[in-house]
Amino acid sequence: MGTLYLDRRNLNLRLDGKRLVIEEPDARPRGVPLALLERVVLRGLVQFDSGVLGALAEQGASMVCLSARHSRRTAILLGPGHGDARRRLAQYQLALDPAARLPLARALIAGKLRAQIRLLETALAQRPDARKPLHDGLATLQGLLPALATAPDRDAVLGLEGAGAAAHYAALVALFPPALNFAGRNRRPPRDPVNACLSLGYTLLHFEAVRAAYGAGLDPLLGFFHEPAYGRESLACDLIEPLRPRLDGWVWALFRERRLRETDFVSDKGTCLLDKAGRQTFYAGYEFWVPPLRRYLRRESYRLANWLNGRAPELVAGENDDAE
Repeated sequence: MGTLYLDRRNLNLRLDGKRLVIEEPDARPRGVPLALLERVVLRGLVQFDSGVLGALAEQGASMVCLSARHSRRTAILLGPGHGDARRRLAQYQLALDPAARLPLARALIAGKLRAQIRLLETALAQRPDARKPLHDGLATLQGLLPALATAPDRDAVLGLEGAGAAAHYAALVALFPPALNFAGRNRRPPRDPVNACLSLGYTLLHFEAVRAAYGAGLDPLLGFFHEPAYGRESLACDLIEPLRPRLDGWVWALFRERRLRETDFVSDKGTCLLDKAGRQTFYAGYEFWVPPLRRYLRRESYRLANWLNGRAPELVAGENDDAE
């Protein structure tokens, strides 16, 4: 199973030996062996006691709680982490050295730009009717790579990343039907079906990155491109940067293949949300799509940890951005 999604109201969780029992009104209880669980995603009203949390943590499973209104994470539980504290000490030293962080930041964003280019090239082959905006986006993205290689500091890298994101999303607009009202990236709250899917997908992918970094003995709060910010796992933000275009492409496929339609969404006080059936489609599709990215996040987290410990001679962040 790997991942258990609990997205219903009035669920109760309890332990029965080595099984997690899920109870809901007017339905037979169902049990899931704890040994099969790696992660649990909660949304809605779910009740459980501390024994459930302890059993999941002991099993090494992680839990994330999502807001029912905005698909944002409200809480997270992580299992046992790696025991080598030297990795975090080396990570803290890196965080205090802007010169050492700069090559990593450049390479990370180069990986993101290359992934954006690949997505737009794929889109161009499938949608020749959108040639003009896709060509414009590709020209901008390709022009940013040489400038990135000589960016003198983190602020310059951040500016190039922002320019790339603007060009990328402007090109993506042409791929979605006008009925979806997608005019570019918006969030907190998402105001259209495409952004509702992007926000939920980024939240789940961020959770995967937090889990991977923590499991490798790293501090998810301290990144090398994203600066520290209260309540934000900046290293997890770093790790998913090269993967964001992959998720963008998957969301495009959801609508292109009509697995999701306008009727799968509801609007609540200006917030666009997937309805119950739409969320089930999204979760099932995500679980089918995400395994290679989970492997990438684990691999990159351990590569970074080994490099920090001096056991890897060289690290170029984002060089494995294929995530295959």
